Amino acid sequence: MMQRLDISIDAYAILNIHRIAIRAPVTFVFDELRQWDGASSWWPNRLATLQRVDGRLEHIRVFFLGRTRHPLGLEFRLLGFNVIPLFELHASRIREVPGPLDCDNARYLLFDCRGGYPAGILAGYVRSPIADQQEVQQTQFFFAVGFNFNGKEHWRESHIVNRIWEKIHNRVTANVLNRFKQDCEARFEKILTGERQPPDDRPPHSATDR
Repeated sequence: MMQRLDISIDAYAILNIHRIAIRAPVTFVFDELRQWDGASSWWPNRLATLQRVDGRLEHIRVFFLGRTRHPLGLEFRLLGFNVIPLFELHASRIREVPGPLDCDNARYLLFDCRGGYPAGILAGYVRSPIADQQEVQQTQFFFAVGFNFNGKEHWRESHIVNRIWEKIHNRVTANVLNRFKQDCEARFEKILTGERQPPDDRPPHSATDR
């Protein structure tokens, strides 16, 4: 997947790549993914509240426990750094249609993470199944995060902080992906049974591919 995104991960002490199979078409799953915001039921918004800047997917702020302001004018700090916002996501590439050489219907979101504890990248990647890899479900969804905790690039991979954080991050991500899978499958099932119209009436969004 890193080869397909054409990015380097050498600078990151922590790299998590999770995959989950979803019983829904790639186009449907990707459309659900790009609606990601503070109302997304699969994202832990109570812990890490999302806020789109000017309503755009290209720039997202994440607030710890929903705090968007300093209480009583005092700085709110965690582990020695300011956490309002906790961090920001800036889209570096959003591929809404497969590239000319893609043979498995791939689409993805790729963000740079800045301004808080994770200095790195975040990617959501969807594609059709590959028969040679015994993949069956309609969509294979990959969620990848590469970063250095609190921006500490000099911390080695085995640093105790990195090891503990990676375990926490793995558990949280697995839970998020399972909820995303359940939401996608439930929404698509409603379309199949005529209970819900396809998501073609959602607000327009802007996208980049640079």
